[in-house]
Amino acid sequence: MVLGNFGNIYSDELITATELNRQPGRVLDKALERPVTITRNDQSFALLRREQVTSLVKAATQSKTVFEALTVAFSLLLRKEIGFEHSYGWLSVFDSDELQEFINELSEAFRLIDSSTTAWEMIDALIHEWHESAIAYSSPELAAAFSAEIDEVALTKPSAESAV
Repeated sequence: MVLGNFGNIYSDELITATELNRQPGRVLDKALERPVTITRNDQSFALLRREQVTSLVKAATQSKTVFEALTVAFSLLLRKEIGFEHSYGWLSVFDSDELQEFINELSEAFRLIDSSTTAWEMIDALIHEWHESAIAYSSPELAAAFSAEIDEVALTKPSAESAV
């Protein structure tokens, strides 16, 4: 179950606790098809497949991650200071155009969660790639390596005689 189907969780069937005790097999069969709400006194309990709960928890957790990353990126665009100790402080190494590109890519990936079974993995990969780029971008060793003058030697064209 993806986040987009979250509203369907309440289009369930209401079952009393007494009915669950009397006919547990029938109630579990219903829970295979759709969520079931079990009522007891003034309390309600959800009964649904573990895969659905796992998916809902993952969607909630990942949505929080996307929201936090986007909040930091937008804050940086507004020239707010975000320290490197923040979990997304690494975004501060990017300029405005790069931050806008990050926002666009992450937003587009997030829009796919209803239509793609791999959207969450794509989001994880996208954030990971941007984080790795930030590390490389802020590395003084890499900056020195890229700016160092290299004594390049032009290669000579191989001759047909030297091929043995």
